[in-house]
Amino acid sequence: MLLGVDVGGTFTDAVLVRTDGSVRSAKVRSTPKDQSVGVLAAVAAVLGDATAPGDATAPSDATAPGDQAAPGDADAASSLQRFAHGMTVATNALLEGRAARTALLATEGFTDVIELGRQARPELYRLCAAPPRPLVKPELRFAVPERMTPQGPLRPLSRQVATELVAQLREAKPEAVAIALLHSYAHPEHELLLGELLTEALPDVHVTLSHELVGTFREYERAATTEIDAALSPLLAGYLRQLSDGAQAAALPAPQIMQSSGGLIDAETAASHAALTVLSGPAGGVGGALLLADLAGERNLLCLDMGGTSCDVCLILDGRIAETAGREIAGRPLALPSLDIHTVGAGGGSIAWRDEGGALRVGPRSAGADPGPACYGLGGEQPTVTDANLLLGRLPTEQPLAGGLVLDRDAAEQAVAGLAQQLGLDLLACAAGIVRIAELEMLGALRVMSVERGVDPRSLSLMCFGGAGPLHAAALATELGIPRVLCPSASGVLCALGLAAAAPRRDVARTVLLSGRELDAQRLDVERRPLIERAISELGEQAAEIRIRAELRYLGQSFELPIEAGPDASPDSLRSAFAEEHERRYGHRDEHAEIELVTLRVSALGAAPQLRLAAPPADEQSAIVGPAVCPLPEATLFVPPGWSGSIDAHGTIVLDAEAGER
Repeated sequence: MLLGVDVGGTFTDAVLVRTDGSVRSAKVRSTPKDQSVGVLAAVAAVLGDATAPGDATAPSDATAPGDQAAPGDADAASSLQRFAHGMTVATNALLEGRAARTALLATEGFTDVIELGRQARPELYRLCAAPPRPLVKPELRFAVPERMTPQGPLRPLSRQVATELVAQLREAKPEAVAIALLHSYAHPEHELLLGELLTEALPDVHVTLSHELVGTFREYERAATTEIDAALSPLLAGYLRQLSDGAQAAALPAPQIMQSSGGLIDAETAASHAALTVLSGPAGGVGGALLLADLAGERNLLCLDMGGTSCDVCLILDGRIAETAGREIAGRPLALPSLDIHTVGAGGGSIAWRDEGGALRVGPRSAGADPGPACYGLGGEQPTVTDANLLLGRLPTEQPLAGGLVLDRDAAEQAVAGLAQQLGLDLLACAAGIVRIAELEMLGALRVMSVERGVDPRSLSLMCFGGAGPLHAAALATELGIPRVLCPSASGVLCALGLAAAAPRRDVARTVLLSGRELDAQRLDVERRPLIERAISELGEQAAEIRIRAELRYLGQSFELPIEAGPDASPDSLRSAFAEEHERRYGHRDEHAEIELVTLRVSALGAAPQLRLAAPPADEQSAIVGPAVCPLPEATLFVPPGWSGSIDAHGTIVLDAEAGER
């Protein structure tokens, strides 16, 4: 059996997939103070239900935070092949500014490179808006008397000088050290020397070397990513240590952690490089969406993952999701491979409020897991999107939701009524306004990933998942002219299902800067071969697939375009593919300009489990005609008028819009 556990802002989900394709799931409230408590509670709930008879997708009873989780079924635990985990520990720490006491070693004259940044204002018309402060305080930034160029050392660093610098740093008593020296991607000798001395002098202090983590040029992004990794790794290591101890006590396999790139790594590697896991949770949802899209025969989709706190959107074209080599999280650059996901603060727990101008606003603040929306009856008093959906009749009140929650309509009315009074609206008009504002926020995200990239959403299908996604999918599809909506029966726990179906993965990269005569077949192979060997070696098992991306540009351009390249791609094929991509993206190509190969990126992927989900019972395959409210095991699907559909052989509800609704 395969086990996947995903931690969200409101709920922690566990999915157990058997060899016969049947799926068991459990949903418990997340435990923000210690996510491992909720994770082990969810595992105990799903394992305790692993041998229970009944519907293959029926949810297990939840364990409330603080309750003592049962150890689960011992036989079920012993037959687990894999325990895959996606979490938000690193993400939350970054958003909240929590970090270990971190020191930075940078080339002399460049210790403030992270604070200086790119000198770009966060908001064009708010001159007072400032970027986030560096995680390393000024007094913990140490200048290294060295200077490296792309060709080699200009100012060598002696072992004696490095030893004296380490002794000086030791007096500062750091918990972690980030080392980011100029041009270490090409010549890492000085970083390796400092790393060796620090390991000897401070064996209990975490050390991150920029060339090992990032391996590419652009000193600001590389240094900022190294700082994030060093500052968050001690926090993540403590969490993973607790989780691993709990898993061992429950006779579970050692947890494997989802990376931002969509592949699994072992817990030890994740603890050493926390920056790899900043988008751990959303990446699992993409894996689940790819699996269900393949089973449904759909290759071009927009995916909407709406949970309790946020909404994640991604685009799947020709059966693959785009990846990016760098992105920004909480205003900080992260120069690491990740799936191309756009996130907005619109979730079921997003709080509605009146701004100073008297307008109705929703989010980004969320009620979270504690206390949660008012209708959960757990002490929440502020109106949320979930409260509004309940008042509009889109959520069932006669039966508990996933996790055993019984919704309290009176509490929802009281919360929304207070806001309605402030706005001068009646109760239902205010509830409809809350839903509409949240949907406009999600529409913006869907347009960013489709229209703004030159993709017509009318040529796509919309797959919805997350606990709240199916409530809004048809309305969003109508706005965008999307004719088909796919809603998996396991939509409420699709991130956890994607974790169970994920493959191990390792990524390595190196900036090479080759152009003209330097970019020949022999030199290309010299640069590419060691990266392939390193990726396979770090994977630690036989690679089922090797992916290579070459980032190229016309000589003199500031940024490059990624091109998919095979292990034996020639320089001429790279030049041709780049010219075609440049023309597709920007509308022109330059046949006479020289092309420069900037960076090579290699990904080694292990074998992914081949999941084939069991078909739903025959009595659940009836037609669905809107308007209708369809309770699912861990979510609720709202089907408005003008939409109808049925359930396919893999349990996915396929809705089509009538001609007048498109």
